[in-house]
Amino acid sequence: MNYAIHGTPTSVTHERFGELLAEALDRRGFTRVGEPAAADFVINLVDEENPKPFRRASKGTFSAGIVERAVVPADRLKASYPLLVRSLSNIALSYTPGEAVWFTTMERGDYSELANGDEADLARRVVERLMPLAEARLVIDNEFLPDLEPELWDGDEVTEEIIAAGARMGDLDLLPAPFPIEELLNERDLRHVKLLYGIGGLSYGNLSQRKDETRFWMSASGVDKSKLEIPGRDILLVTGYDSANKRMILSVPPLVEPRRVSVDAIEHWMIYQAHPDVGAILHVHAWMEGIQATQINFPCGSEELAVSVAELIAKEPDPANAAIGLRNHGITVTGPSLLTILDRIEPLVLRQIPMI
Repeated sequence: MNYAIHGTPTSVTHERFGELLAEALDRRGFTRVGEPAAADFVINLVDEENPKPFRRASKGTFSAGIVERAVVPADRLKASYPLLVRSLSNIALSYTPGEAVWFTTMERGDYSELANGDEADLARRVVERLMPLAEARLVIDNEFLPDLEPELWDGDEVTEEIIAAGARMGDLDLLPAPFPIEELLNERDLRHVKLLYGIGGLSYGNLSQRKDETRFWMSASGVDKSKLEIPGRDILLVTGYDSANKRMILSVPPLVEPRRVSVDAIEHWMIYQAHPDVGAILHVHAWMEGIQATQINFPCGSEELAVSVAELIAKEPDPANAAIGLRNHGITVTGPSLLTILDRIEPLVLRQIPMI
């Protein structure tokens, strides 16, 4: 992989830490290039007062936006998430010299690497945390086939249960409100985000339920899960996975303009294919005590996250009724149906996710 430095540092220490990150990348065998548009990985030095975005030419480019702050904010997530969106970064890093680097992810992850008096060592550890994310392979493209059976155009009993489960998730406060992306970006940058990621907004949590041996209905991306309405638009039938082109295949009605399916569709696909007795899968940004969890916080929609979760579910005593933690992110839960999953986890679920 290659990398580039972008942006204008706001201080000598800001510039120096960017170079320390570059040196750490050099030691890992990365090649530095002068043109950020040609880079696989971009270190974007961001001004907190005037964050300028790095507009990637390809969704395959990973951008880490790094801002320097004199002190660690009391509410790190609230301070950093708008910066993450405005700089169009995959991840935001808040650097306080001599103290720490705080990471903020699109999935609202909030964790840190603490300084130990050696800024070069801090940069090395930051790069180690970033690399699995930067090298992850995203499966966020969709292929829409207008071949959905007419009897399913208005949905079925499965879509009705998904609608009911989504509403119940809202009642249980299991769908934390996303940051208002439309208020954080201007029209040009909003178009750029939609083009890169195929989203209409940021929305947390997703749910799916099996239709038959090979297909499952799943909530769309960027839609309020508590107010799912139209099958083929808000709830989509996943019928396959094109591994060569890294895209999910969906059957849709011919007269409905579909949204993209949730980026976690690849994870659900792997679980359903491996475990025919799994009837439904629920993902929420919450936690449960005593569960196994992934070791790396891979991005949503990445093949690596899907494999990590699927492997942990396969190791559970009862994969058809399992709960797995996604590090610094949330939980994925399997069950016979969405409503039975909610019955099971309601007394156990914790709204606060441990960050490590």
